[in-house]
This record gives sequence, structure tokens and C-alpha cells, in this order.
Amino acid sequence: MNELDHFKQTALAPSNRADIANALVARSGMRVATGKRRGRGAGLNPTGRFEARTRHVFDDGWESLEDLPVFKTEVQVEKPRTIITRNSSPDLSFDRSINAYRGCEHGCVYCFARPTHAFMGLSAGLDFEARLFAKPDAAKLLERELSKPGYQPRVIAIGTNTDPYQPIEKKWRITRQILEVLNACNHPVGIVTKSSLILRDIDILQQMAEKGLVKVALSVTTLDRKLARTMEPRASTPPRRLEAMRSLSEAGIPVAVMASPIIPGLNDHEIERILDSAKAAGACTASYILLRLPLEVSPIFRDWLLRHYPDRYRHVMSLIRSMRGGKDYDAEFNKRMKGGGPYAWQLARRFEITSKRLGLDSKWRALRSDLFTPPVGTGVQLNLL
Repeated sequence: MNELDHFKQTALAPSNRADIANALVARSGMRVATGKRRGRGAGLNPTGRFEARTRHVFDDGWESLEDLPVFKTEVQVEKPRTIITRNSSPDLSFDRSINAYRGCEHGCVYCFARPTHAFMGLSAGLDFEARLFAKPDAAKLLERELSKPGYQPRVIAIGTNTDPYQPIEKKWRITRQILEVLNACNHPVGIVTKSSLILRDIDILQQMAEKGLVKVALSVTTLDRKLARTMEPRASTPPRRLEAMRSLSEAGIPVAVMASPIIPGLNDHEIERILDSAKAAGACTASYILLRLPLEVSPIFRDWLLRHYPDRYRHVMSLIRSMRGGKDYDAEFNKRMKGGGPYAWQLARRFEITSKRLGLDSKWRALRSDLFTPPVGTGVQLNLL
């Protein structure tokens, strides 16, 4: 019997919520005590799906679980051979991207990128937001790849998997180094973030904007401070994101708002307010993505929903499944971003009507690639003749 069937029989009585939550944990992995995950999004830390052994924490009476250490952010250095990742997905607007980090300290509980941590032998739960990987050689690798004979410049997307301006960027400054390389060789770039830290690099972004080389999209999931605090605990607050949007726009940098993800029954009533606020802050276009719950993200999100909004659990999950063919997630191309069914249609029409009313339905102005000049410097392979 699945969770939804169980809810139909129990009607979400308060006495049953703990039992349901514990059942989810037993199936999904380790739940970490509240005091040990303060300031984090996930409440679980399940074993990676590729691991031969799984771990389950329980109190055997010999020592208290409270003796476990607090989850602190740990950063390891990663030495990749290349830095530009390419894709052929038919529902993405770019074919290449750069991610300066693995994992994301923002801790967004809904993050679709969480399952990628399994490739590092780690959990998609707390490990994803506390055990991070930085790529300090990213700028040098980028110079090398851009200098290769026959390289054809197209927009490079930054922030597609993990946020390029998450808190550790203050120290590592890898994103800024990447932008310096792109600016020097006049290469177009698109940035997605939910952090006001992007304003630190407004000097570079303004130079690139004057040449038609950059566009920025700020993700605004909710205007509710309480919801934002629990759902994306270490990201910039909604007002700071809107202020960052205003500052970028005033500096002449084209900026968009991403009302993503839309979570039915939780933040979908804010679509119009988010778009109104973004327009007032200087956004020139808008987009949205429906909540995605691939692989390990589903149990992590459901556990979070039970802890913070137990009275909405059944309604939210029912709406999600109504748009995903009865499942928590459908990864089919051209459906995974928007979903299907009557409720998904209604969300799309609301977004479309509001965007048109506010003048946010225009497409991005194409970025220039004709100015590109291959980099020449340290680490760049020189021609023999």
C-alpha cells in the first residue's frame, strides 16, 4: 500500500502523521535530528543509489543519537579534465553549460539536481548541501577549451545544475574567474541564480551587457519569507532577489524572472504576485517550471512537506500526480518542465495571461557571438606554425 492509499484510510489524523513520516523514512533513508541539520533543507540523508550497502540510524540504547556531530559544510577540490558540459536535450534552450561546483549550499529541498551527488558516492539529501566540490581550475580549463581550433561560440549557460553564486562563491570566486575569461574573449553567457551575490560581479556583467553578451535570470520561488526560509534556507530572501533584479536592470543588464518551481497547492497562488513584483523590479521577460521530483528528490521533498505542511501533504501530492500521469515525476522530454492535464493547463494559462498583461511575454534578445576572439594566454595551446 502506497502513501496516498494510506492517507485515504487515515484522513491525516494528527495521531497518524508521525507514523506516516516514519514509514517514509524507513523506505527512504536516514532522518537526521533537527538540531543536527539546522539551516538545512533536507531532513533525510539516504544512502546513494549506486552504493552496495545502505545505512539506517536507530537508537540501540548504547549511546544517544544526540552525540552525532552537526552537519557542517565541507568543500573538496575537484580536478575535472574539461569544464564545458554539452547536452542535446530538445527542451533546453542551450547546448552547453558550466557548473563551477557540485552540490549546492542553498539547500533547496526541491532541487532536481540532488540525485547527481550519487555519482560521487554521496547522498542526495544533506550531503548534497553540506559536502560540496569546487573546481578552482575552471577558468584555466575554459581558456583551453575556447582556444581549440574549430570551436564555435554559442551561449554558455551558468547555473543550470548548481547555483554559481551559492555562499562558498564568496571565498572561492570561481564564477567571477569564469566571467573574466568570457568577458576577455567576448563570449556570450546566460546566468541563472537565486542569490544577490551576483551584484558583486556587476562590473563585469555591465561590460558584457554593453556588448550584448550576457543575460541573467533570477529565480523567485515565493514572496513568503517563512516558506522561503524553510524551502530554500540558505538562498537570498525574496526581497533581496528582487532588489538584485532592480540593480541589474538599472545597470543595463537584461534580467528575467523565473517563477520556478511552481508547487501546486503550496506556491502556485503566488504566480501573479511574483510576476507583478518582478516587473516592478525591472524584469523584461519571464518563465516558469513545474516542480520536478526525480529519483531521490521525491522522498526528500515528501518528508519535508510532512514536517512543515502536514495538512497539505495529500492535496499537494495529489495535484502533482495529476500532472505527472499518476506518478511523482515523468521525465519525458517536452513534458517534464510543464506537466500535463487540466491543472497544468490552468497554470500555463494563468502564467501566459499575466505575462502578456505585464509585457513579460517577449523572448530574450539574441546574444552576440560574432565578437568572439579565442583566448591567448597561460595554459592555452599554441599553434605549431
